[in-house]
Amino acid sequence: MENKYKLILVEDDASLGYLLSEYLGMKGFSVTWTKNAQEALKKVETNAFDLAILDIMLPDMDGFELSQKIKTINPELPFLFLTARSLKIDVLKGFSMGAVDYLKKPIDEEELVVRINALLSRLVADVDTEPQETSFEIGNYTLNTESFELKHKGEGIKLTGKEFDLLTLLAMNINQLVTHKEILTTIWDKNDYFNKKSLNVFISHLRKHLSRDPRISIVNVNRRGFMLKVDEA
Repeated sequence: MENKYKLILVEDDASLGYLLSEYLGMKGFSVTWTKNAQEALKKVETNAFDLAILDIMLPDMDGFELSQKIKTINPELPFLFLTARSLKIDVLKGFSMGAVDYLKKPIDEEELVVRINALLSRLVADVDTEPQETSFEIGNYTLNTESFELKHKGEGIKLTGKEFDLLTLLAMNINQLVTHKEILTTIWDKNDYFNKKSLNVFISHLRKHLSRDPRISIVNVNRRGFMLKVDEA
C-alpha cells in the first residue's frame, strides 16, 4: 500500500542516490533526488515535501549548512542526515541543529524505510514537538551549541573544537558521570592510552576556562570518568 509521503533526497554519490531513490520508490514513497545543495534548495522552494534526507558531504556546501538554509525556506520540514563520518560528536551536532534522525553509511535500505515511517508517523501524531536544546546553563556560564560559543556573564571565551565538543558532552550530562570510554569513543573515536592522556590535558583546559565560577568543578570519579558538577548557590 502506498503511503504517499514526499521525500527529497540530497546525495551526490550517483550509485547510492539511484539505489536509495529506486528502493524508496518501490516502498511507496514519492522521491525527488538531487545531487547538490543548490538544486535541493530550488526544489524546496517550489515543492512541498514531508521529509528531507541530507548527505553531510556535498560538493557545494555541507549538509549542516544546507539544513539551516532549508529551515529558512520551510521551517516545518523535518530532516535527517546520512554520513560516512563515524564521529559521534557529529551526531550531537546534527541533533543540535534540529535533525530528527541520523544514519551512518553504509546505509541499510530496510532500516532506512523503517526509520522514515516511524519518524513521519511520530511527527504527524505529535505536531507540538518540543524545540531542540541549543544552549546549556553551567553556573554563570552559557554554552551555545548553535553559535559554538562559551560565555561568562556575556563575555565570550574562545574554545578549540575539541574543548567545545568535550564540554558539550559533559554539559549534556551535568552532575552525572561520563565514563572515559564514552568520552574517548565520542570525541576521539578511539579508546586508547594515548587519547586518555590527551583527554586529561583537555580536562585541565576546561577547568581553567570554568574557573571564574567557584561552584563549578570537573571531578575525576574513581578512575571511571569525569563529572561536570555545579553546586547550589
